[in-house]
Amino acid sequence: MFEYELQQMRSNELIREAQNHRQAQEALRGRRAAARESGQNDSEGQAHSPRPRRHRFARAA
Repeated sequence: MFEYELQQMRSNELIREAQNHRQAQEALRGRRAAARESGQNDSEGQAHSPRPRRHRFARAA
């Protein structure tokens, strides 16, 4: 009987964790959608640093 109660407690804990995870993902999707609608992020996205991007290859002579 004790093992059954432990299993039930663990099951309930996992259900709560899954619900919290779903709520966090839903909130993240909502923030992203709001940012898109407000125009904060342009179609190309924002750079993480203010320095210009370096070219991948050196210029040919």
